[in-house]
Amino acid sequence: MTSQPKAADRAYAHIRDRLLDGVYTSGHLLSEGTVATDLGISRTPVREAFQRLQNEGFLRVYPKRGAVVVPVGPDDAHGVLQARLLLELFALDSLAARGSEAIREVGSALLRDCEGEQEHATSARAREFGREFHSRLMRAAGNPVLAELYDTLWNQQLRIAAAATAGPAHAATDMAEHTAIAVALHDQRPAEARELLTDHLAGVLHRTGFSGRPSLPPVAGAGVHPAEQGRGT
Repeated sequence: MTSQPKAADRAYAHIRDRLLDGVYTSGHLLSEGTVATDLGISRTPVREAFQRLQNEGFLRVYPKRGAVVVPVGPDDAHGVLQARLLLELFALDSLAARGSEAIREVGSALLRDCEGEQEHATSARAREFGREFHSRLMRAAGNPVLAELYDTLWNQQLRIAAAATAGPAHAATDMAEHTAIAVALHDQRPAEARELLTDHLAGVLHRTGFSGRPSLPPVAGAGVHPAEQGRGT
């Protein structure tokens, strides 16, 4: 009984890693028996792992048949990038509210990280560095709940990148965009950092094979509805 949760965790990690690495692509059919044999465990923990990954949106389980990797479409990609934009702009605004010295300090740390990565801009390393860069930015917001939520969201980002048909990641472009954001923060230009971040996430969307641009709805009440024009107060 005590070994069952460990086996289920092993199965979950095994499948999830292959989903994020692009080994199991959209529409791929997974068999409980095959995964169980590969790991040397029974089917029950594999079934539990399938259910967990279905709850996270990665798989669609078909009882007694296996599970299918859920295809990634434009709506999925736009949804993830829009969520990232919402959280990361919140992080930048929270950082800016703490003053110029806080902005400069975070920018300096991010810039040092970028400079240390210049000679290692492979596709695989760029993905890992991207997680580190954006996670550091989220932690700077000072809200650990949102930082943890962002880490979960990043797994969806990796899944979209793995499922895309656009080809290998553009590591050098990603690095240049990260560096530009860091420089803007280091130089205490948060408004510019906001624009650069928005452009960067649009670039990420395009580099993973999808068109369009992530955006947020206008703030309610920011404009005057035509029907309200001309009315007295």
